[in-house]
Amino acid sequence: MLDFVVYLLYRLGSAIIGGLPLPLLFVTGQFLGFFAWIVLGKYRRLALRNLAIAFGEEKSPLELRQLGCRHFQRLGANLLCSVKLTQMSPEKILHRVTVENIEAMGGRFRAGIPVVLVLSHLGIWELFAQLMPKFVGYVRNASVYQRLGNRFIDEHVRRTRSRTGLELFDRKDGFQPVIELLRSGGGVGVLCDQHAGDHGVWTPFFGRLASTSPLAALLAKRTRAALVAAGVYTDGLARWRMVFIERFDTADASAAALTSKINQIIEQQIRRAPEDWFWVHNRWKTPRPHFLLSQYKRGVYLPDGPAAARTRDLKPFRILIRSGNWLGDGVMSAPAVRAIKSGRPDAQITIAAPSKIAPMWDLIPEVDAVITFPSNSLLAATRLIRRQPSFDVAILFPNSLRAALEVYLSGVARRVGYRGHSRRWLLNQLVREPEKPAPLEHQSNRYLRIAQACGAERSNVEHRTSNAKAPNPNQTSDIRHQTFLGLCAGAEYGPAKRWLPERFAEVAAAVTAKIQVHWVLFGTAQDTATGEQISRALGDRCVNRIGQTTLDQFIDELRECRLLLTNDTGTMHLAALLGIPTVAIFGSTEPRLTGPLGNDHIILRHHVECSPCFLRQCPIDFRCMKAISVQEATDAVMSILQKKRSQFGAEID
Repeated sequence: MLDFVVYLLYRLGSAIIGGLPLPLLFVTGQFLGFFAWIVLGKYRRLALRNLAIAFGEEKSPLELRQLGCRHFQRLGANLLCSVKLTQMSPEKILHRVTVENIEAMGGRFRAGIPVVLVLSHLGIWELFAQLMPKFVGYVRNASVYQRLGNRFIDEHVRRTRSRTGLELFDRKDGFQPVIELLRSGGGVGVLCDQHAGDHGVWTPFFGRLASTSPLAALLAKRTRAALVAAGVYTDGLARWRMVFIERFDTADASAAALTSKINQIIEQQIRRAPEDWFWVHNRWKTPRPHFLLSQYKRGVYLPDGPAAARTRDLKPFRILIRSGNWLGDGVMSAPAVRAIKSGRPDAQITIAAPSKIAPMWDLIPEVDAVITFPSNSLLAATRLIRRQPSFDVAILFPNSLRAALEVYLSGVARRVGYRGHSRRWLLNQLVREPEKPAPLEHQSNRYLRIAQACGAERSNVEHRTSNAKAPNPNQTSDIRHQTFLGLCAGAEYGPAKRWLPERFAEVAAAVTAKIQVHWVLFGTAQDTATGEQISRALGDRCVNRIGQTTLDQFIDELRECRLLLTNDTGTMHLAALLGIPTVAIFGSTEPRLTGPLGNDHIILRHHVECSPCFLRQCPIDFRCMKAISVQEATDAVMSILQKKRSQFGAEID
């Protein structure tokens, strides 16, 4: 019933509009368009976003707003006039429309070649339905359309369009009738500038990847039809110009290449009269949930040229990734960052991280920029994000309410993460937890699941570990040009993760008795006492750097080590990222969850009845750590050194 009432109002409005002169309708439409620009904030913002994507590098913000306002006025004028034009005869319409290069289409028909007419939402595109049978009525003419939601209005529009002899084919009915029409020598018009969703080819449009329907190209390839484009431009007060473009397809071009060419032609048409195009359509819509494009059937197509140049010329799809707050969590999420980066060629990755771990992200080649949070202030973090160019997506690795608030208050449109910690209402793309209890999996897989939920392929990056950038040749370190082994006896989480300091010292002494090496002690200021105890035991065979380095210096010095003996710490994960083998001692934690990534590591752990407890302090007798002997740790270190003996000048006994 409601649909019928709306239909009656539509017909009443059409009747009123039909009785008014076109110039008056044009001016009235301009006024209504200006009013819509003021009151319809949602569509105004969408138009400005689209204009910024298309012309943001060419026009100032003021020029974009002026263009957006003119577009609303032009759109209002053309929409009102189109209602009247559909009620006029083709002969009367042609008093208001100038036609250029109709031979681009007519010549093909006379040669017996069918035509797929590439159309766009430019000017009054409905004019093609009224005029095509007038121009080339000696062949069958058709249009592919999408059925309207109101069946009464849909039936009326179909009658209006077909009264001149135009045939209409609903997309939902399949395309075999369209193919048969083309094979009979006819012509079909296809609107090609709409977002095509999951079934489109992702190819550049104004330099940014957009899902584009390959229908026109597929029909042309299937039937050997000519691809001809046409557009309608507003030429003055209630006057329009219809311009046809010469055939542009080639027999050897693929459907994807032709689809990309269609985008280029429509872009050229829009640049001729940007006010005329339909900017309130979400042409560059971010798909849900797979905004990373690796899994799409038709995939990405970039025009011919060097691969690096084609990717460089794309406007970026900007992804903000909120890093975890701990060094180890950051390193374990690096494979997911690599998967996200490889998910689409235009991905630009910005990491937001606390200052204490931010330098770690400079090691990852896939990271384009790092935002460093200098304090614990939520508002300060929000301001830093808002100062950046707008992000298309924010991906949250930490499962915290604070991280979700940061991106929500920053205005990022798409926010992705797990639902935990009462933050579901702050996210609009949730990553599902496994429904059934699963075997223990590494923490890196939890991050990779986020990447996979966004559309990334994880198979190529899941087991990669060392992918850090090369060291800066200008950086210097006191420990270069010697053979060093690293030792990290601390653990920021708590004493339950720390092996006995005297046993670390005994292992280091046993190794130095077998091979001429120096040990470098790493850790934070809270490990000072432990470092002094080990340093006194080792004497001049030890360099104590605990609490004396920035993270940048620490990374530089850790690179120089051939091996790291460590507890379950962020240093352990950082060494794995740098490709340094580790001997990692586990007690209260679980190596299947947080062990170092890669295959060059030895994990020492004795499973006791109370492990893993994940406690900060052992409430009983520290049996899990005491069970690990000095001898087995020494043997583990020596076994790794034996494999790498070619790196040393001395023979290993």
